[in-house]
Amino acid sequence: MIWTIIFVLICIALILDFIRAILGPTGPDRIVAMDTMTTVTVGLLVLLAYYYGRAIYIDVAFVYAILSFVGILAIARYLEAVKNGSK
Repeated sequence: MIWTIIFVLICIALILDFIRAILGPTGPDRIVAMDTMTTVTVGLLVLLAYYYGRAIYIDVAFVYAILSFVGILAIARYLEAVKNGSK
């Protein structure tokens, strides 16, 4: 029962983050929403690893976290360059 509640709350968090990513008034707001979505997804993968007893999900969560960090960092640098006027 508790696992169902946890998964529903995580899915609600992902939906709210997705809405913020779509409706965000500025680019940085959308980037923060995407970063939050990736963080929540990593947490979901770790919980799934614990629930199913499969360590491979933790490896996938690590790789996903690293790739999302690098991707968000690249997007943030691009937005900073566009803001300063140098591409």
